[in-house]
Amino acid sequence: MSAAAEPSNARLAESLLAFWAEAGIDSVLADEAVDRIEAGRVAPPPRPPPPVTALAPAPAGRIAPGGRPVGPDVATAIAQAQAAAAAAGSLEDLVAAIAAFEGCPLRYEGAATKAVVLRGDPKAPLMVIGEGPGAEEDARGEPFVGRAGRLLDRMLMAAGLEGRVLITNTVFWRPPGNRTPSPAEQAVCAPFLERIVQLVQPRMLLLAGGASAKSLLKREEGILSLRGRWFEWRSADGALELPAMPTLHPAFLLRQPGAKKRAWIDLLTLTERLDRPDRPH
Repeated sequence: MSAAAEPSNARLAESLLAFWAEAGIDSVLADEAVDRIEAGRVAPPPRPPPPVTALAPAPAGRIAPGGRPVGPDVATAIAQAQAAAAAAGSLEDLVAAIAAFEGCPLRYEGAATKAVVLRGDPKAPLMVIGEGPGAEEDARGEPFVGRAGRLLDRMLMAAGLEGRVLITNTVFWRPPGNRTPSPAEQAVCAPFLERIVQLVQPRMLLLAGGASAKSLLKREEGILSLRGRWFEWRSADGALELPAMPTLHPAFLLRQPGAKKRAWIDLLTLTERLDRPDRPH
């Protein structure tokens, strides 16, 4: 390159200053030198405690954008869900009760007009419980019908479980942005989910994903610690107990294909126990 084509020192300096300015540097030299080593020996002053504010009482209801009611507070919503679930004598009645229920705020935040409740055999020996509906599930009104659902179906078929499962979620409306449902949202839907288990009477549960496992088993460990282990799920009144196995959510397997082997082992372990002949009394 010729000397004439090379940028001038002034242009280089201007470019460098512009780079520093974009990086947030507003001065090149301070008025006095700073001993950074000595400054590091001085402990910073303690942070003041955060201000304590009184908790406002929970409102009886909230209003969503557009003036639609979001529903009552959590305790009231749970009581309403318990009453509606107990009054449902069949799965058809229960699906209708969930569709009419207005106590879960997800109904007005991320979902379409329809509730996403269940699909599969109403007398299935195995219930698969995921976390919450996604966009495709919200559009079609059935759980696990998107990419993750198609992977789940293929896994169930390979394990010999096709046509022997009923699939649902911990919540029945799509969370905004497909986020994980909150514990409060799951608690509001829990009476309906428990009533599904009571009506279907499965022999065991497969809990897909950490949010499902933590909610139903009341555990705090992550799914990588819970998966592949047997636990006992108990109904709120303690009258019903079922073996339950947490496993990795199919959506996680789509992001981490290397984890499919672990989920497959979980499924085979569950299938072996499900198909094991009953021991004579």
